Amino acid sequence: MVDIALKNQLFDNTKVAFSLKSDSELERAYFLFKMISHEPLVRIGTAATNFALKAHLPVEGLIRATVFDHFCGGVSEDDCMKVVDNMFEKGVSSVLDYSVEGKKNEANFDAAAEKIIKIIKFADEKEAMPIVVFKPTGFGRFFLYQKKGEGKAFTSEEQAEWDRIVARYDSVCALAKERDVEVLIDGEESWMQDAADDLCEDMMRKYNIEKPIVYNTLQTYRWDRFDYLKDLHKRAQENGHKVGFKIVRGAYMEKERERAEDKGYDSPICENKKATDDNFNDCLRYCLKNLNGISVFIGTHNEYSCYLAMDMMKDLNVDKKDNNVWFGQLYGMSDHISFNLAEEGYNVAKYVPFGPVKDVMPYLIRRAEENTSVAGQTSRELNLLKKEKQRRKG
Repeated sequence: MVDIALKNQLFDNTKVAFSLKSDSELERAYFLFKMISHEPLVRIGTAATNFALKAHLPVEGLIRATVFDHFCGGVSEDDCMKVVDNMFEKGVSSVLDYSVEGKKNEANFDAAAEKIIKIIKFADEKEAMPIVVFKPTGFGRFFLYQKKGEGKAFTSEEQAEWDRIVARYDSVCALAKERDVEVLIDGEESWMQDAADDLCEDMMRKYNIEKPIVYNTLQTYRWDRFDYLKDLHKRAQENGHKVGFKIVRGAYMEKERERAEDKGYDSPICENKKATDDNFNDCLRYCLKNLNGISVFIGTHNEYSCYLAMDMMKDLNVDKKDNNVWFGQLYGMSDHISFNLAEEGYNVAKYVPFGPVKDVMPYLIRRAEENTSVAGQTSRELNLLKKEKQRRKG
C-alpha cells in the first residue's frame, strides 16, 4: 500500500504542483477559479463572451490573456511548444488536443484528420508527445454514427460518407502504428457510441497486434462500461490482439439523463456519484490486473483513484514507468496531481487543447461549466493556489 504519510502530503505539495507558474500566472489562476466557483458569474460570462464573439467585438486579446492561456496551450501546434517543453522538463508529457468543435462538413472532417496526421508526425520527433487524440465526430457526422449504431440502412450517399469516416480512422491509426505514437479516441454521447465503439475495435484488431496503439474511451458514469470492457478484452484474447482504454468518469451526464427521460428509456448513467466512482475503480482494477493484454490511460482529477492506482501498481509489482499505465489530467487543472505524480516517477500526460481562440470557445465554456458543477474540485484548486501564494510570501 502507498505509505499513509505520503498519501497525506503527496498532492498537497504546492511547490512542485505550481513550479512552472510565475507569481502573475498564479494570481491569474486564483482569479479564474474564484470566478468559476460562482455559477451566476459563469452563466453571465458565457453569455457575454458568446455575444462579444458573434458581434465581432475586440475581445479575443482579453480572452487569450486570461481563460484561454490558462486552459489552452496555444492557437497552433507550434504555439504550444513552449508549454510542451516546459512541462516535459518536469516529467509531464503532452497530448495535443485540437479542440475545435461543432464543424459538420466533409472539408472540416478531412481537415481534422489531416491535423491529427500532422500532429502524429510532429509527435514522432518529440519525446514529450507520445500520444495523440481525436473525437469520433471530428471525423464524421454525429447522425451517421447514430444511424449506424441503430442498425438502420444507409443510403448510397451515406454509405460513401461512412466509408470516408473509416478511411480517416484508418489513415490516422496506420500512421500512428508506423510512427509508434498512441492514439486515444474520445468517447461521446451513448446514442452514437455503439458505432464508434465498433469502429475503434476494428482499428484495435488491425493495429494492436504487438502492443496497444489504438485506445477507446470508457465513460464510467455509464453503468454498462465495465461489462463492455470485459467483453472487449475477451474478444481481443480470442483474436490475439491487445486493447487500450482511456478511463474517465464522463462529460455528458445531464444531456444523457434528459434524453433518456424525454424518450422514455432507462438512463445509461449510474444512479449516483458513488456508483460512478465504484465503476471507474472497478475498470481501473481490471485493467491493472490484465496489463499483459491491456494498456490503460487513467484520465482522472480524482485523488482517491490516483492513490488506488498507485497502491495497485505497487501490489502488482508494476514499474512506475511501465508504458502500459499512464495518468492524465487536463491542462490548467489538477496540477497538484500531475506534477506530483511525475515527481514520483509515474507516466503522466496533460491534455493540451489548442486552436484558434474563437473556435476553441465552446471547449472553454464547457470547462468552466463543468468546474462550476464540481464544487469540491474548484474549492480544492482554490485552497492549493492560496497555499502556494502564502508559501511564496513566507
